[in-house]
Amino acid sequence: MTFAVEDEFAPWRKLREFGTRDYPKVACYETRIADMHLDVLLTGIGGKKAWVEATKIIWNGDVDFCISSGLAGALRPDHRPGETLVARKVRSVDWNRTIHCDSWLVNLASECGAKVVDAFHSEDRVVVDSAEKRALGSEADAVEMESGEVLFEAAAFGARGVAIRGISDTVEEDLPLDFNRVTNASGDVSIPRVMREVFRNPGAIPALIRFGHQSQEAAERLAAFLDEYVQRLSRTAVDARPRGASAT
Repeated sequence: MTFAVEDEFAPWRKLREFGTRDYPKVACYETRIADMHLDVLLTGIGGKKAWVEATKIIWNGDVDFCISSGLAGALRPDHRPGETLVARKVRSVDWNRTIHCDSWLVNLASECGAKVVDAFHSEDRVVVDSAEKRALGSEADAVEMESGEVLFEAAAFGARGVAIRGISDTVEEDLPLDFNRVTNASGDVSIPRVMREVFRNPGAIPALIRFGHQSQEAAERLAAFLDEYVQRLSRTAVDARPRGASAT
């Protein structure tokens, strides 16, 4: 399973014990659920970074399932903050192609309470303006930055993939900051850069606080969903996975 940043993963670490995986220069955690080994990889923000990091884990082919997770922005008004969405497909800007999610994994997510949607739009930058969100809504339900690359790589190595996202912001609202300007070379949000942007635009503080609350709630709800989902995955439909399966 992948998340872009620690803040997306942190609520789940409060629900379940994860150990640190011994991979050089990779932020990777692990746990065991029944007979399934689960790795959680923090990729950093952005598709290219996610592709590089995912390759380090998936390259040996020892992964049966790949779940690209984290937060996303809604592109349509019927998706609200805190909802968990699972997509049938992901449109990747970087790869200029559509990656179809595994139908069994999508159906299992639906049984666990996720809202099934047609598509995620996997961008190569943060979409800040509500006007651009509405325009993208003609083709997809939510926008994020990593699933296209992660699932493309997983499919290349034979893993069955799915994209599951918690909604942090609505289509009607602009993001409080241009997060393209506050991300460092490692694909992480730089606090000094955030502070610099806030200093330049102090009027954004109330919206930034609201966005922070929405993101935290979305991450907590996503964590509760994922914990149930992977438990179901570990024990459901023996013929849908090999015994001793591994998930990333």
